[in-house]
Amino acid sequence: MCSLFRSLLLVLFALPAFAGTLKVCADPDNLPYSDKQQRGFENRLAHIIAADLKENVSFVWARPRRGFVRERMNKGECDVLVSVPVGFRGVLTSNPYLRSSYVFVTRADRQLDISSFDDARLKSMKIGVQALDDQYAPPAQALGARGMLANIIGYGPFDKVRGKIISDVTQGKIDTAIVWGPLAGYYAKHSRTKLQLTPVDPERDGIVPFAYELAVGVKKSRPDLLPRINHILEREHERITAVLASYGVPQLPISQRLEARR
Repeated sequence: MCSLFRSLLLVLFALPAFAGTLKVCADPDNLPYSDKQQRGFENRLAHIIAADLKENVSFVWARPRRGFVRERMNKGECDVLVSVPVGFRGVLTSNPYLRSSYVFVTRADRQLDISSFDDARLKSMKIGVQALDDQYAPPAQALGARGMLANIIGYGPFDKVRGKIISDVTQGKIDTAIVWGPLAGYYAKHSRTKLQLTPVDPERDGIVPFAYELAVGVKKSRPDLLPRINHILEREHERITAVLASYGVPQLPISQRLEARR
């Protein structure tokens, strides 16, 4: 009995001593970002960050609707959001860990190779675009400015059939879709039909941007976390890049260099 007790003590002391818990707000059903089975890349990145902080992870499941930061982050339910645009109001933002772009999605066998909203062929095409809550997504704004609102086939951001906008391209229901890179890359990676993903060029149409940098959002009452997370993002940069690549996420060079801030 004594030897068994000693063995148990040795096992316990060999385990990492996680001092606390990192509370992470995440969507419960929104792959490739996150879900309750923790299969999304945000779930994996949260575990990388927490392990470096020597903390456990506790996911707080919530859809990121209007007022989300005020209701969840500022009231202390969460410490971090894994993905927010750099400079996002309401939270402290880390250095960026990803820069991606909207992409044109087409069937590879059609060899359309579309990358510009000024491509004359778009005027005779059905073009899939997702809405962002009650606002037009950047692609819809660019199409509308060119008189192509009638060409748009709209899709909700949380369609019951996940990846429907991508599957409709594969089935020929629409000619092309203009989709945020991480979503497009994930569903294209799992498609039986080979698809071509081409970043929107140029990256800005007037005041409408198509490339964005994502960072970790930290609640304002935890400024101590920010330099520690920046340090982790730099040290684990290659590992994070590999995780994103495994989900098919299109990655552009990050415009500002990651810096470790202790």
